[in-house]
Amino acid sequence: MPGTSRDDLPKLQNIVSTAFLNAKLDLYDIGLKGRNVEYKPKRFAAAIMRIRDPKTTALIFASGKMVCTGAKSEADSKTAALAYAKQLKKIGNKEVRLTDFMIQNIVGSHDVGFTIKLETLLSKTVESGQKDCRYEPELFPGLIFRMNKPKVVLLIFASGKIVLTGAKRREEIYDAYQRIRNLLYIHRNTQTNQ
Repeated sequence: MPGTSRDDLPKLQNIVSTAFLNAKLDLYDIGLKGRNVEYKPKRFAAAIMRIRDPKTTALIFASGKMVCTGAKSEADSKTAALAYAKQLKKIGNKEVRLTDFMIQNIVGSHDVGFTIKLETLLSKTVESGQKDCRYEPELFPGLIFRMNKPKVVLLIFASGKIVLTGAKRREEIYDAYQRIRNLLYIHRNTQTNQ
């Protein structure tokens, strides 16, 4: 199997982070005064705020908790969180102060470049003692592989595409991919990859 290059690593697709704004917030007021804010309390208990750079969405709760999604890097997620706090201050929430910023989940994806025999991958991993591996094609088209170290969940599709989720650091995404890569190669579908 060829060596790993930077192009052969999963691409980060979404960073989910949380932070506290250290203030009780009036979501009705934020919905009225804020730009790119949606607040529909009958549908959802948070104000939804969006910014374009970096392109992200924040869920802002009355308690002062914020969840930020959509960033493509940890730095962009932090930049976005600070931008949301600044925007809230601008519309009259002077007491807002961003603290406890934390990355909660990193999602990456990759195409390994060959198709995979999911049935044989499942049987071999179960034989080797991997208990957290599921493949039920009538419910979900991918094989769900729960890796313990690093603690990452991989969704592996017959097409060769994989999604890695659950990491708190990008290195965990890369490490999980390095650990599964040879196993995927062993179970490639040679009849369609000649």
